[in-house]
Amino acid sequence: MADTNNREVFPTWNPSEVEGIKTKSNFLRGTIEQGLNDLATGAIAQDDTQLIKFHGSYQQTDRDLEVERKHKKLEPLYSFMIRVRIPGGVATATQWSLFDELAKTHASNTLKLTTRQAFQFHGVIKRKLKETMQKMNESLLDSIAACGDVNRNVMCTTNEGLSPLVPAAYQLSKEISDHLLPKTTAYHEIWLDQKLLVSSQEDEEPIYGKTYLPRKFKIAIAIPPYNDIDVFSNDLGLIAIGKDDKIEGFNLSIGGGLGMTFTEQGTYPRLGDIIGYVPYDKTIAVIEEVVKLQRDYGNRENRRMSRLKYTIDRLGPKEFKTLLEQRLGFVLDKPKEFKLETNGDVFGWQKAQSGKWFLGLFIEHGRVKDEEGYLLKTGLRKIADLNKCDFRLTGNQGLVLGEIADKDKNEISALLKEYNIWPKANLSGARKNAIACVALNTCSLAFAEAERYLPSLIDKIDEILAQSKLTNDDILIRMTGCPNGCGRPYLGEIGFVGRSLGKYNMYLGAGFAGERLNTLYKQTLSEHEILSELKVLLPRYAKERKQGERFGDFVVRVGIVEPQREIQYID
Repeated sequence: MADTNNREVFPTWNPSEVEGIKTKSNFLRGTIEQGLNDLATGAIAQDDTQLIKFHGSYQQTDRDLEVERKHKKLEPLYSFMIRVRIPGGVATATQWSLFDELAKTHASNTLKLTTRQAFQFHGVIKRKLKETMQKMNESLLDSIAACGDVNRNVMCTTNEGLSPLVPAAYQLSKEISDHLLPKTTAYHEIWLDQKLLVSSQEDEEPIYGKTYLPRKFKIAIAIPPYNDIDVFSNDLGLIAIGKDDKIEGFNLSIGGGLGMTFTEQGTYPRLGDIIGYVPYDKTIAVIEEVVKLQRDYGNRENRRMSRLKYTIDRLGPKEFKTLLEQRLGFVLDKPKEFKLETNGDVFGWQKAQSGKWFLGLFIEHGRVKDEEGYLLKTGLRKIADLNKCDFRLTGNQGLVLGEIADKDKNEISALLKEYNIWPKANLSGARKNAIACVALNTCSLAFAEAERYLPSLIDKIDEILAQSKLTNDDILIRMTGCPNGCGRPYLGEIGFVGRSLGKYNMYLGAGFAGERLNTLYKQTLSEHEILSELKVLLPRYAKERKQGERFGDFVVRVGIVEPQREIQYID
C-alpha cells in the first residue's frame, strides 16, 4: 500500500526477533514458569526476558558489581524490577502499607514512584518473584501490562484540590486501562497458580492480536491548566474540556514519544499532534481504533522505529487522521480552546470541592527510603497505618495525600512535621521541579548516572541560582542516563542526557508547560563544564529576562538555541 506521495505506508515487514518471540510464546507464556523453578541460576531464559515485561517485570543486574563478580567467575547478580499497574496513580492507605512491607521483605527496602504514576520494586530475587506478585494481587493491584508491547499505565491528574474534573478523569483512566488490558490468562496461570489452559485456542486478543503491538503504547489525561503528566509526550493524549464539574470531551493528541537512539539516524523525540475533539461518550471507541491502527501499520522490523510517532510520520498525520475517521465512521470535531500553564507539581494543601483536603508532597526523584536524619519511608508508613487518607502518585515522581477530612488534617500534619516530610525548608524552584530516571546501577541501558547523581548536581546549581537571586524561580531540570527518555529529558528547560560515565549532553529551551521540545546545546559535558555553562546562562537570564518570562522561553528568544518542535494542529 502506498499513499498519494508514493510512500510505502503498509510494507511487508521482515519481523524482528522480538516479534518471533511473541509469535511462538503461546500468548505470553513462553517458558517463564519453568524458568522460575530453575534455581540453578538467578536468571530466566533470554526469550522470556522479553515476555516477562508483559507481566510487569524486567530482569536486571547490579552493574556496580559486574567487574568483581566476573573476576570471581560468578554470574551477574540478577534481580527483577516489578512495576505495579495503577491507573491514575491512586493507592489506598492499606495498599501503601503492604507495598512498604513488601519493599522491606522482598525487595531493596525502597519504593520508587515513577514518571508514569506507578510503583516500582527493585532488587526482587527470582525465588521471591512469584510470592511478591501474589501478595500484590492480594491488595487488589497487579502488574499486568505495566511493561511490554501493550498499553502501559494510564496517567491522569489526580489532585482533586486542583480541579473538580479530576474524579471523572480518574474514573476514565481506569476504564481505559481495563478496556485495553490483554485478555490472555497467562499472568493468572503463571503468577496466581490458576489452572493452565488445555489449549491456547481458548485465548484470544481481540484488540492486540497474537503478536500484540509493535512497541509500547502510552496514554495520559491532562486537565488544563495543569499538564503534570506531560500529555504531548504520550502516544495518545487526552486534554479534558469541561464545564463546572463535568468533562464534556477531550482534545485528542497523537504521536508523542521521547525515546531516541544516539547511533540510529531517524530516531527522535516528538510531541503529539492535536487532530480533533472527541465527545466523552466516544472516547474509548476512538482510543481503541488508534491502538488498532498502530497494531496494523506500526513498524515490526526495527523496534527503535516502531512507536506510533514513526507510524504517523511515515503515513503523514493527515493520512493517519483520515484512516482513523474511516474506521470510526465519523469525523472528529475541531479542537476546543484550552490553555496549559505548567507541567510541574503543585505542592502544599489544597481543598477540593468535596470539602476534603489534598496535600502535594515533594519526593526527590520518587525514591521513598529512610536515610540518616530523614526517615521518609517510616513517616509515610506511619501515616498510611492511620488509614485516614489515600496516596496519589504524580507524573513528576511526587506524591499527593488525598481525601483528608478536616478532623484528621492536624494529626497527619503532625506526623509530616515530625518526620520532616512537609513543610520542606530550603527547597529551590529547580530542585522541586527536577526529575531523574533510575539509570545506574540497575538499568541495563544507562550510560551514566541520573537518580543517584542529580541531587548533588542540584546542590551546586542552587549555589549559582542563589547568587543570581533565582532560588525561588521554577526551572524544569530533567536528567536521564541514556537517550530513551524515561525521565522526559527533552521536555526540560534544562535537560541532561547521559553519554558516558560522568558525561552528559545538555539541552535547553523546552516550554514550561510541555508544549515545546528543547534543543541540543552542548555535547559530552563534564560536571565542571555543565556548571561553567550555567554560571553564564543563569545570571544572564536573571538580568535580561522579561517580566514573567520562563528560562526555556528566554534562551529561545535571545538566540542561545533555536526553537524546536512545538505541538501541531492537524486539520
